[in-house]
Amino acid sequence: MADVLGNDQISAALEKLAGWAGDADGIERSVTAASFLDGIRLVAEVAHLAEAADHHPDIDIRWRTVTFRLSTHSAGGVTEKDIALARQINELVG
Repeated sequence: MADVLGNDQISAALEKLAGWAGDADGIERSVTAASFLDGIRLVAEVAHLAEAADHHPDIDIRWRTVTFRLSTHSAGGVTEKDIALARQINELVG
């Protein structure tokens, strides 16, 4: 099981993750896509990354706005798995 990060570790990681905010319970980023279908394509790309990592985010789709919420439920908070997936999402978003 992955170790839960402390508040200082999460804050330091968030400083390097554009668009992300959160705390020990979870980190979150919303992205506004150019179109609904672009948002759906982004979700599909993130789904492939998440499946490969066996680490699945909560995803909310509201027309063109997609919100990703990351927390390692089995660990009870934010872990390095969440930070790593957030970095990958940022790479996709650009």
